[in-house]
Amino acid sequence: MQGKKILVVEDNEDTREILLYRLQSMGDYQVMLASNGREALEMATKSRPDLVIMDLKMPVMDGWEATKALRDTPWGKDLPVIALTAQAMERDEEKALSAGCSDYIAKPIMDYAVLKRKIERFLR
Repeated sequence: MQGKKILVVEDNEDTREILLYRLQSMGDYQVMLASNGREALEMATKSRPDLVIMDLKMPVMDGWEATKALRDTPWGKDLPVIALTAQAMERDEEKALSAGCSDYIAKPIMDYAVLKRKIERFLR
């Protein structure tokens, strides 16, 4: 898993910084940060990450739109996208998966071991 690229897309600066710190402590990942879906698409197009952690509710372009746009690219159709949302309602996981996300995690993230397992599963 050395040097795998993870793109974190999150509009909350504190959450972005926490995820950056946590991901760097999980392994030798190159972590890139974006604050909205449009920024994420531009970064992903240039850097081709190995995995995306995508907040679903953001300004400019939300995670739903950004995930759909990623899926419409030849290189992004199979890209692992883990949805990240504070609105952990009963049907949100189902909605995220049907919108093209590969997996789902609710925030605040209480157990980073769960996130680590999800990432490792996709980046084997």
